[in-house]
Amino acid sequence: MNLSTVTPADIRRALLLREEIALLDLRHEAAFATGHPLFAANMAEGRIAIEAETRLPRKDVAIVLYDDGDGLVGPGAERLHALGYSNIRALDGGLKAWRAAGFELFEDVNSYAKAFGELVEARRHTPSLNADEVASLIAAKANVAILDVRRFDEYATMNIPGSVSVPGAELVLRAGRAAPDPDTTIIVNCAGRTRSIIGTQSLINAGVPNKVRALRNGTIGWTLARHTLEHGAGRRGAIGAFEGAAANARDVAYRAGVRHIGVGEATALAAQTSRTLYRFDVRGAEEYTSGHLAGFRHYAGGQLVQEIDMAAPVRGGRILLTDDRGVRADMTASWLAQMGWEVYVLEGGYDGALEMGPPQVLPKPDPAHRYRRPYEGTDVAESAMQAYLDWEYGLVEQLRRDATHGFYVV
Repeated sequence: MNLSTVTPADIRRALLLREEIALLDLRHEAAFATGHPLFAANMAEGRIAIEAETRLPRKDVAIVLYDDGDGLVGPGAERLHALGYSNIRALDGGLKAWRAAGFELFEDVNSYAKAFGELVEARRHTPSLNADEVASLIAAKANVAILDVRRFDEYATMNIPGSVSVPGAELVLRAGRAAPDPDTTIIVNCAGRTRSIIGTQSLINAGVPNKVRALRNGTIGWTLARHTLEHGAGRRGAIGAFEGAAANARDVAYRAGVRHIGVGEATALAAQTSRTLYRFDVRGAEEYTSGHLAGFRHYAGGQLVQEIDMAAPVRGGRILLTDDRGVRADMTASWLAQMGWEVYVLEGGYDGALEMGPPQVLPKPDPAHRYRRPYEGTDVAESAMQAYLDWEYGLVEQLRRDATHGFYVV
């Protein structure tokens, strides 16, 4: 099929004006991670039939395809057209043209969420402790609670000794039970930097009475400092919010520009077919399985912030979140709004009929095509871990050079 083209300058203009656009990199994830525009989303050409209708809910959304001279754009366009997508264009000259225009390329995956996390730390001076400092506190049996904000399967693979699994958006909801003594210092960790920064700042923003610190550089930093990790742990934090958590979370969302709407307004929002609307249930998978609102896809809040490029590749679209307890949706929405999204939180809706069943899970790509994250598994080379940290520390300056992000920090 004959495709019209757009220039790199056209893409940049659309991003700055917050027009809806899905800039899709059709290479395999491993190639995508070597360099891509900030707001590009990876959708390998061979996975379009698997992923497109979940990740691109509006069939007439503006889609721009590119590769790096791999011959993927034509076949990719054909696949999308066969699925009913009608507004498909190509990036004229592909990634080579983007480079030639002097525009920034970002490495790794989930790059813009990670860059945002670095910006949060830089702007808010999010407090942290290094691995040796945390190890000393553990050895001294100090009054600390170590909360791991990764997915539970990541935590079970390897964790800081004595830590408890409290995935991302669950922090504000569960911190009161995890650290009931306000004199307990809460230490938040992930594998690297982003989720621990966002988690720590979430608790601070929501007004937790405890002192909160991030474990600087997460399990990577712990490993590089030659401290031992646990394996196979199963400790999970129970629900129990600190006093005022719900009201404080709502206030944080309000300050970030999030709007709360009822069922009627949500219906009207979904009826506006000229705009892309992503609907996410940010609770735990077990809660979702036992009963959820029709039309909402499960995406746990902490992972949604980290993986927003994967969950919602249409930059400039709208996001509607639901959570029967409110806290998780408010905290998640507050971060997405600061990342430049138009975000709504649904109030109510759970008093009617609910759908039952497990979350939809997209099949994972062939391992041969997948980018091996330097923060996953237990056999990653130390040089790769250090290079990853060095890259993260440079993201704020790269955001400044790119200048399309539109992020702000409350």
